[in-house]
Amino acid sequence: KVKIPITAPIVGENAFSHESGIHSHGIIENSKTFEPGIMTPEMVGHKRRIVMGKHTGKHAVAKVLEEAGYRPSDEQLQEILERIKELGDKGKQVGNIDLQTIADVVIGDVAKESQAVVLKEVSVMTGNIITPTATVKALVRGKEKVLANTGVGPVDAAVNAVQGLLDSDTSIHLCDFRIEAISGGADALAEVVIGVEDDRGRRVSARSAREDIVMASVEALVSAINRLMLLEEAAAR
Repeated sequence: KVKIPITAPIVGENAFSHESGIHSHGIIENSKTFEPGIMTPEMVGHKRRIVMGKHTGKHAVAKVLEEAGYRPSDEQLQEILERIKELGDKGKQVGNIDLQTIADVVIGDVAKESQAVVLKEVSVMTGNIITPTATVKALVRGKEKVLANTGVGPVDAAVNAVQGLLDSDTSIHLCDFRIEAISGGADALAEVVIGVEDDRGRRVSARSAREDIVMASVEALVSAINRLMLLEEAAAR
């Protein structure tokens, strides 16, 4: 068998694939905009694909999510798009599983106006002859805080730094930590699930998905903390 290049006209896998925001929008509205009207993908054994990457537009993301059963708000859709473009800038194409994981994370997060902790910056230093150290900057109830902490590894150091940012009267402990790769390859999207518990035994969990395990861990922890603090505030009313 002769393998057909994916870039081959008409019969190549990419012949009916669209990533650019303008192209995707046009195809969604009317497939004849950028495809020959006398030929459909099915006629040559292909299917039309909307590819997620750095050139993706909001309209295409909304369409693909809608087909998968998601109904994000405009703010959530923008956040999902920004995460897709961030991955695209690193040369990664976002598959359907990746997209759905990102959507699950963003849509399930606490609304920004209700977040007690807003992550601003994370930096990590690690190696075989130094103690893993992480520095985290965040807004905690509107006040900017920066803290560095160490750990047995970069993830542990970052988690310790985030927990150290909380006020002394806020007792929140890590009770669950799980990680798994969503897609294959060295640049696989990793999903981290973190559970936290307060001193009254209330538990919540949150997750995040990133190529960077440290960032995914920090984002999941911050999200879980925000959920628990929101729960505590509601209980105090």
